[in-house]
Amino acid sequence: MYPTDCRYTKEHEWIKMDGAIGTIGITDYAQHELGDVVFVELPQVGAKIEAGQPFGTVESVKAVSEIYSPVSGEVAETNSVLGNEPEKINQDPHGAAWLVKIKLSNLTEVNSLMDAAAYQAYIAEKQKETSA
Repeated sequence: MYPTDCRYTKEHEWIKMDGAIGTIGITDYAQHELGDVVFVELPQVGAKIEAGQPFGTVESVKAVSEIYSPVSGEVAETNSVLGNEPEKINQDPHGAAWLVKIKLSNLTEVNSLMDAAAYQAYIAEKQKETSA
């Protein structure tokens, strides 16, 4: 269900590495919890972002949620498609609906993130807690 070539955060973001560039998005779990996404706010290209800090927001019919960066670096590209089609996040959160591409300032930060199996276990535990 969750791509094994990505790493994940407890705030439900994913990152897929390609050399020193990381593509970041929100997970299927996150989009499901948000509901229908109606607006996405992303940083400008060239913006510096820090691991664990918010860099944008996703607005749904239910709420506005901050997006937290899993790594530190500089924004190299943003997904301009989401400006006109934010609902793509609900349709393809791990593919076409990526949010930003970041040139990492510290490649080792990725090592502290969860792999797909650990993230799925984390979600299962969260769901168990909310249903209890």
